[in-house]
Amino acid sequence: MKPIISLSPHVHGGDSVQKNMYGVCIALVPALLASLWFFGLGAAIVLATSVASCVFFEWAITKFLLKRPACTVCDGSAILTGLLLGFNLPSNLPLWLIIVGALVAIGIGKMTFGGLGQNPFNPALVGRVFLLISFPVQMTSWPVSGQLTAYTDAQTAATPLFIMQNAISSGDPNVLNQLPDATEMLIGQTGGSLGEVSALLLLLGCAFMLWRKIILGTVAIFAGIMHTINPVYAMPHVVLMSGGLILGACFMATDYVTSPMTPKGQLIYGVCIGLLTVIIRNWGAYPEGMSFAILIMNAFTPLINTYCKPTRFGEVVRKEEKK
Repeated sequence: MKPIISLSPHVHGGDSVQKNMYGVCIALVPALLASLWFFGLGAAIVLATSVASCVFFEWAITKFLLKRPACTVCDGSAILTGLLLGFNLPSNLPLWLIIVGALVAIGIGKMTFGGLGQNPFNPALVGRVFLLISFPVQMTSWPVSGQLTAYTDAQTAATPLFIMQNAISSGDPNVLNQLPDATEMLIGQTGGSLGEVSALLLLLGCAFMLWRKIILGTVAIFAGIMHTINPVYAMPHVVLMSGGLILGACFMATDYVTSPMTPKGQLIYGVCIGLLTVIIRNWGAYPEGMSFAILIMNAFTPLINTYCKPTRFGEVVRKEEKK
C-alpha cells in the first residue's frame, strides 16, 4: 500500500521563530529579576549592553555585509543571544568587553554561517568562551552579591566553583566548608555570573523536556559517585546548584538549531554534556565546564543526527514492495 499525502492546505502547528524565541526570553525573566535584585546596577548595565550590542551587530552585518533585508532583527533571536551572553558574564565586566563578546557571538558564532538556523554552535557560548580564553582575569573576577549600586568597583570573592576546585587541588575536603549553604545557593545569594544566581528561579522559568532532565540527572549521578569515592568532591546537590549548570541545561543546550532532532539523539547529547561538564569541572583548568561541554557536543550534533536518523516516511513500504 502506497502512502497518500493530501494536498495543501495543511494544519499549522502554530509555532514560529518569533514565538519560540520570545517564549524563551519570557522564561528567563524570573532569573533576570533575581540578577537585578542581587547585583543591581552592574547587572542592569551588563544585560542592557549585551542585548543592545547583539541586536545592533545583527542589523549591521545583515544590512551592510550580507546585503539582505534586516528583518531577522525582530525575530527575537538576537535579543535571546544578548540575554544569554549577559547571563554568562560577571556584573562588573567593562563595557568594551561586553561589546566585543557580542560581536564575536553574532558575527562569528551566528552570521558567519549564514544566520539563524545555519549556525552549528550556540552563539552566546561562542562569545562567552572567546572572552573567557582571551580575558581570563576580567571574566573570573566575581562580584559579591548585594552590592546594588556598585559596578566596576564592586568587591569580588571566590565562587562556589572555585571553592570546589580548590578542595580538589588541595585534596582537603574541609575546604568545602567555605561553600554557601544549600538555601543560599538555591535562592541565589552567592557570587558568580548573572545566570549562576537563583537556581530556583531558573528552574521556575524552565519548562523541562526529557533530555534537559537527563543532563542534570547525569551530573547528579556522576557527582554522587565521585563524592562517595572521595569526599573532597562536593555533594551532588551542591554541584547542581553551582555555576551555570542549570542555565546551560535549560536554556543553552536546548537550542533548536544546535541540538539533535530525535529523542534518541537528545538522550546521547544530554548524557555526554553531563559527563563532560563533571569531567572538566573536576580535572580541567577551568572550574566551570558547562560552556565547553555544550560547544563540544554542538560539534557532534550533525554526527548524532546522522546516527539517529529516523526511518523516512514511506521507506518501509518501499522495502516491503521490493520483497
